Amino acid sequence: MNNNFDSDNIDSGAAGGLLIIDLDALQDNYRRLCAEAKPARTAAIVKADAYGIGAAQAAPALYKAGCRLFFVAQLIEALQLKPLLSPDATIAILNDIHPGMETTTADAGFIPVLNSLSSIEAWGDLCRKRREKLPAMLQIDTGMCRLGLDIKEIKQLVADPEIFNLADIYYILSHLACSDDSANNMNYTQLITLKKLLKKLPTAHVSFANSAAVYLGKDYRFDLVRPGIALYGIDPHGQTPSRLQPVVQLKARVIQTRSVPAGLKIGYGGTFLTKYPTQIATLAVGYADGWHRSLGNRGAAYFAGRRLPIIGRISMDSMMLDITTLGRKGPQRGDLVELIGPNQMLEDIARDADTIPYEILTSFGHRYERRYIQSE
Repeated sequence: MNNNFDSDNIDSGAAGGLLIIDLDALQDNYRRLCAEAKPARTAAIVKADAYGIGAAQAAPALYKAGCRLFFVAQLIEALQLKPLLSPDATIAILNDIHPGMETTTADAGFIPVLNSLSSIEAWGDLCRKRREKLPAMLQIDTGMCRLGLDIKEIKQLVADPEIFNLADIYYILSHLACSDDSANNMNYTQLITLKKLLKKLPTAHVSFANSAAVYLGKDYRFDLVRPGIALYGIDPHGQTPSRLQPVVQLKARVIQTRSVPAGLKIGYGGTFLTKYPTQIATLAVGYADGWHRSLGNRGAAYFAGRRLPIIGRISMDSMMLDITTLGRKGPQRGDLVELIGPNQMLEDIARDADTIPYEILTSFGHRYERRYIQSE
């Protein structure tokens, strides 16, 4: 008996849904961002498995598009990404490195983003020990209060900037808190704060702009921009039509259809009551697949260009649609209906789920058939 299992040869009908990822669109978005940010260099944020679309596919595609600097959040992500990229690609770790992991980081050739005086000290000690100017980046907090040196720590760094002599400081980083709102005064306040702090520190290249800040203007771009969500097709300012190409489509398979009378409660908790004889299609996608439970009785799917509301609560492995309006032209068992696509963008799903597109993207489960589109 052969127990070997080849996941690459699974029949497409085995999955409850189809996740289509357009790597050509991903590459095009990267090139558009490069053109917008020029002359600043453009990196790529591929943390969280490239925002859920698959770093193993996305990162090499971005490399082919010209990207040479990739940011992840954690050391484990860097270790997973390294074998997928050419030796001339550089990987930086945004969330710093845990104590004791300095040697592993240096041996792998990764660049830590140092966020505290203690991590700066540890990296400096390793530079002394090896008698080598190991690469690093420094992050300073200009108002977000999440990561980076605070004002007190920056004063200490200004008083003792030895790390600039011990290590090869590629960039000084900071991060905007409200860049998706171009009218928010916090953006300008952080920019002025950053410029004042930079005057006190040794000269280094600077990176400030995330996806949204790329479009705030040249003052925010400095030497390097770090787009994330924009790469994956989401316009960070919600511009319509978007300046970017959609990267993701999602379809769910119908596993059953049925007719129910008026006055019947539907799904867990009976939260939906049919008001008329209703045709129902049950889909093989649920919250275990990243389709948020909050979309119950609020979200929708599309078939033949028609909106089909989700009725009742979303279950772990399934959800139900009201397909009554389609009559005999409704979807049947085995058919695929659109969850994300031409009729319904990620932004629409996020709005209905009362969340943000980032959370939808990074919630995609592993039970979908993933189909990657890329021209040679």
